[in-house]
Amino acid sequence: MSTSGLRQNVTDILATADIKINGPDPWDLQVHDERFFKRLLSEGTLGLGESYMDGWWDCASIDEFVNKAFRADLYRQARFGWRTKLEVLLAKVTNLQTRRKAVDNIQRHYDIGNQLYQLMLDKRMTYTCAYWENATTLDQAQENKMDLICRKIGLQAGQRVLDIGCGWGSFAKFAAEKYGAVVVGVTISQKQLELGREMCQGLPVELRFQDYRDVNEKFDHIVSIGMAEAVGYRNLRTYMQVANRCLHDNGFFLLHTIGLNFSRTSPDPFIDKYIFPNCLIPSLKQMSGAMEKLFVVEDLHNFGPYYDPTLLAWFRNFDQNWDKIQGEYGERFYRMWKYYLLSSAGSFRSRNNQLWQIVLSKKGMPGGYQSIR
Repeated sequence: MSTSGLRQNVTDILATADIKINGPDPWDLQVHDERFFKRLLSEGTLGLGESYMDGWWDCASIDEFVNKAFRADLYRQARFGWRTKLEVLLAKVTNLQTRRKAVDNIQRHYDIGNQLYQLMLDKRMTYTCAYWENATTLDQAQENKMDLICRKIGLQAGQRVLDIGCGWGSFAKFAAEKYGAVVVGVTISQKQLELGREMCQGLPVELRFQDYRDVNEKFDHIVSIGMAEAVGYRNLRTYMQVANRCLHDNGFFLLHTIGLNFSRTSPDPFIDKYIFPNCLIPSLKQMSGAMEKLFVVEDLHNFGPYYDPTLLAWFRNFDQNWDKIQGEYGERFYRMWKYYLLSSAGSFRSRNNQLWQIVLSKKGMPGGYQSIR
């Protein structure tokens, strides 16, 4: 097909979402390289992201462009090239989150430099969706989220809590400081572990470099905040079995995870290649199948719309502090990271992506569970 034909094809597709090529609205695409059209049609979402990284197009509001594209179902209709089709096939027949692969996957994202995250995140370094109820700042919204988790599990002083995928220890530090909990956190990111131990110094917090599958001791409660996405659908059952094994009969397991409205078995090509290797966002169907006969669902809270302002706050921090780290990362990284944060904000704004907090118990709480918001 000729370049003009490819351009017209893309123009017609985008028009269904009220998006124009070189149009006046902030969500319109400003195309600088005519090769963009062929790349988008042949490589789908990967080609869209990579061509932005290469400077082939710009957009004043990437987040709103993505929101409109999702609302018009353009992402689900995206055509993929042979490379992506092969990756989808491989994901169906291989386990992308073995112990060795899991370490590689996590370190490729979280070990790229603590300073980047320190400049981007809140003061506690919380890299998950904030809870913006009655909050006007990122710091307050993140503290709201951690306090909400503590209240949902009924945390009491002296209780022992396991944090699966503890990151830099933000929840462990909060639970120990504010609630008097004794917390064990596990991570497979060396950089997170080192800084997390510094941040939790002097508190009843033990952070370990340990695969969650190797934990085999009892806890009063378990939390896992933004970890299930890295587990992979093939390992969700094992993940739930570990939590069941380690939880006291009268305790709660709080699972905080991004969720999809449909089940998929392969990751988004752009996110997989550049941001979270082998990360797979679960659906409720996949989650419920994994927890069957292991847990009773006491509560399910969806505050996915709050991820939109969380991601926008992260981008503002990243953008405002870019001059401090640009020499280490370079312009192509800046465009990659900007596209990642803003396109993610758009995906939550569109309600394509959700954020679930699920409270689980092993046998069901006698008399029922009182939902907390």
